[in-house]
Amino acid sequence: MSAAEGPLVVGVDTSTQSTKALVVDAATGQVVASGQAPHTVSSGAGRESDPRQWWDALREALHQCGDAAREAAAVSIGGQQHGLVTLDAQGEPVRPALLWNDVRSAPQARRLIEELGGPKSWAERTGSVPGVSFTVTKWAWLTEHEPEAVRAAKAVRLPHDYLTERLTGEGTTDRGDASGTGWWAAGTEAYDEEILARVGLDPALLPRLVRPGEVAGTVRDGHGLPFSKGTLVAAGTGDNAAAALGLGLRPGVPVMSLGTSGTVYAVSQHRPADPTGTVAGFADARGDWLPLACTLNCTLAVDRVAALLGLDREAVEPGTDVTLLPYLDGERTPNLPHSSGLLHGLRHDTTAGQLLQAAYDGAVHSLLGALELVLDADADPTAPLLLIGGGARGTAWQQTVRRLSGRPVQIPEARELVALGAAAQAADLLTGEDAAAVARRWKTSAGPVLDAVERDEAALTRISGVLSDAAPLLERSAGSS
Repeated sequence: MSAAEGPLVVGVDTSTQSTKALVVDAATGQVVASGQAPHTVSSGAGRESDPRQWWDALREALHQCGDAAREAAAVSIGGQQHGLVTLDAQGEPVRPALLWNDVRSAPQARRLIEELGGPKSWAERTGSVPGVSFTVTKWAWLTEHEPEAVRAAKAVRLPHDYLTERLTGEGTTDRGDASGTGWWAAGTEAYDEEILARVGLDPALLPRLVRPGEVAGTVRDGHGLPFSKGTLVAAGTGDNAAAALGLGLRPGVPVMSLGTSGTVYAVSQHRPADPTGTVAGFADARGDWLPLACTLNCTLAVDRVAALLGLDREAVEPGTDVTLLPYLDGERTPNLPHSSGLLHGLRHDTTAGQLLQAAYDGAVHSLLGALELVLDADADPTAPLLLIGGGARGTAWQQTVRRLSGRPVQIPEARELVALGAAAQAADLLTGEDAAAVARRWKTSAGPVLDAVERDEAALTRISGVLSDAAPLLERSAGSS
């Protein structure tokens, strides 16, 4: 392990389905070791995971890193946003965590928006209009449906907070992840006591907010991990803010992330407040803002369509007027939490490959529809769109994004950007260098650029028309569940 030029740091990505750990040379950005372990998510109407699985997966991922992890001087956790973790007095989970893609809190979301002054009031207050993903709606659901769990909860955490606390013994969070709860006020950058009182959540149950660049704590004894006692622990952050750090993102550069969920976002120096709720006005992990739009259905939904058709995910065919809205898990953008997939325009001569292409088109259409709202008005419309996430390596995804966006598309060669962003945050603790500047020095965004092609306006118009015409049907689906 002596080949490293600088100190070693560990960046962690605890995502919906697995936890990954990277050991990174802080001087060069070279990944010297990595590990990954899975965890499970429940099926059905709810989406839940046992937080103890995340810890076990972290231990296994670090074990796979071998001796390199033992030499690390600092560590940071990036994690899936919004998840509601309730802990008892001993720090053990009261029940499984409610994850970001659990849509059961749709009635609570609607009620909370009405009770606190409507969408505009929420957007101005918290930066976002809370949808079903937001933690505040999940706490309201838990209060109504499992009051015994609420009474047993002595601490409320987000997924990355839970792992950070297991490392340090201290309850902490950061502005990036806190901004996705619905109980963090964007103007004051503090917990909103009126919202907390409305949902019956004692502020004493919440973690301390750690400032960008501040040490959250040090690794304690008895953790069962390879770190030395006293290893520095950074604040950590939510997965999208961590990926923005991992790219070294500058204001105005658009990003599309293709994973279990799909997101479009950009760093902004202006605090966002979209009363339509399409754009979540998240904070980033540095002191700027990260306006973001998210869809629930992305790579998994398209892969499911491919499986139903008996096709490889790349077996798309062009030349179709069929429209497929792949809202297999309900949808967040557009806000149709209980909708289902919808197929329109099927003909005798429609092929399976054309149906698959239509699924790609439907998924990308939702993301591109929000992109203009995410970007500041003075953003360069010809700037390359950075394409990241698991789907970014797929040719069908790349070509669909090019055709429907009309932009050049850049695919960063660096993988595991959430974990790299967490590693850059850990490096910040050691060097005092801004975490995004660390990532830029590591050249994490470097990669091939695919030239722009003419935007397929006909396809975009057709999909928008079907969505508009089908809205009453999709809304009825929501109301009937």
